[in-house]
Amino acid sequence: MPKGYWIAQVTVINPDQYKFYVEASRAAFVKYGAVMLARGGAFEQVEGSGHARNVVIEFPSFQAAKDCYASEEYQHAKSKRKDAGVADITLIEGVE
Repeated sequence: MPKGYWIAQVTVINPDQYKFYVEASRAAFVKYGAVMLARGGAFEQVEGSGHARNVVIEFPSFQAAKDCYASEEYQHAKSKRKDAGVADITLIEGVE
């Protein structure tokens, strides 16, 4: 079964508020077996427009990635991101 991934590009506009999102999202990520592969750090935007923060999260399956996003725990965390940042998040199935 292929793994699942979240690819998130984020522009944080209120770092103090964004910290509450980061803290709250941990519960969902632990519950669904998430592994952070990239979170912030140096990057080079070589095509298109991007955001200042890039995140890649691996899940045991595509279904786990989708379930995590739809979960009560993550939706609670997402509510804390409101007015703290702008995010583009894509869920993607890996290759076998």
